[in-house]
Amino acid sequence: MEINSLLSSGLGAYQAGQQRIETAADAIASAALPVADSSQAVAEVVELTEQLVQIKVGEHTANAGARMIQSADEVLGTLINTIA
Repeated sequence: MEINSLLSSGLGAYQAGQQRIETAADAIASAALPVADSSQAVAEVVELTEQLVQIKVGEHTANAGARMIQSADEVLGTLINTIA
C-alpha cells in the first residue's frame, strides 16, 4: 500500500467520524424536551440513544483514521531514516 493512499484513507476515515459526531450532536441539541405522553417520550429516548450510539461510532471511526495517519507517518519516518 502506498503511503499517500494510507494517508488519504486515514484522513477520509477521520473526517467521516467527525461528520458522524457533528450530525448526531446537532440532532441531540435540536431535540425537544420529553412530553408527558409516554409513547412519544419513549420514542424520543430511543432517538436520543441512537444518536449517542452514533457519536460513539463516530469516535471509533475518527480514532481508526488517526491511527492510520499515525502508521503512515511512522512508515514514512522509517523510510526516510533508511535512505539517510
